[in-house]
Amino acid sequence: MYDPYPGFYHECGCGRQFGCPHDYALTPQDMQKLARADVLVVNGLGMEEFLGAPVEKANPKLTIVDSSRGIKETLTYTDREKDEYGGHAAGGDDHRVHHNADDREHASAGVHAYGNDRIQEHHRHTGPNPHLFASPRMATMIAAKIAGDLGMIDPAGAGTYSKNAAAYAVEMNRLTDDLAKLGKALKNNRIVTQHGVFDYLARDMGLEIVAVIQAHAGQEPSAAEMLKIVKTITQKKAGALFIEPQYPSRIGQTIAKEAGIPVAILDPVATGPADAGNGYYETVMRWNMETLKKTLGTK
Repeated sequence: MYDPYPGFYHECGCGRQFGCPHDYALTPQDMQKLARADVLVVNGLGMEEFLGAPVEKANPKLTIVDSSRGIKETLTYTDREKDEYGGHAAGGDDHRVHHNADDREHASAGVHAYGNDRIQEHHRHTGPNPHLFASPRMATMIAAKIAGDLGMIDPAGAGTYSKNAAAYAVEMNRLTDDLAKLGKALKNNRIVTQHGVFDYLARDMGLEIVAVIQAHAGQEPSAAEMLKIVKTITQKKAGALFIEPQYPSRIGQTIAKEAGIPVAILDPVATGPADAGNGYYETVMRWNMETLKKTLGTK
């Protein structure tokens, strides 16, 4: 198994290990920080299920910037993924573009503060996929949204926010192009993933996700479901199974061994070290590129 990391888990800033951000639970230290904060930037699309009433109670004046609001190219979870642990054909019918009516209404609006219902309403596996951050192309849109909203909150700094977002877009667009080029060069573009975190990246690269290990993030498949995944891998001739450093590897390794395919780590950068520098995201994504080349091969 190719492993560019010293361990399987990443840690949040508090030092605890956890999976995707929607698995997170607020600590007393988090609540203290939120009580003193003026602005909280969230992913949105239901990712932050740990927020809501506690945050409102800690700081009712807190302004929340929803970084995904107004972005129209979101994907939905598929019924096949939810019910059968099946896959997606990237860019095909299985990925339906989700145009939320509320997003259309507020696409050009500025900052939105909202409560528990608004934050939690979307993270269901029949609704929009919230994992925008795992795609450099979508990360560019997120950065632009954050910069725009921060500029409205702090007009004096608007120019700086805009300049930084534009510079970041240049870097991310270059990375997006490199990923798309690699996607076309891979010998086998059919893969298995831990959960739906890589759907956007798969769309950008032209990868086909034939199966997911966890139809519901954090919920391991049963023995029967694992056998079904193995069968799907064989039928679809998947080239590799990719686990995430944020989750235990045992189930993924077992499935890959039964199916006779390589297993490797892809990092969606859902977490990282507290001292990560500005280039950490791109560095990890380029590690991912090397992992894809090593496990799937190039033409």
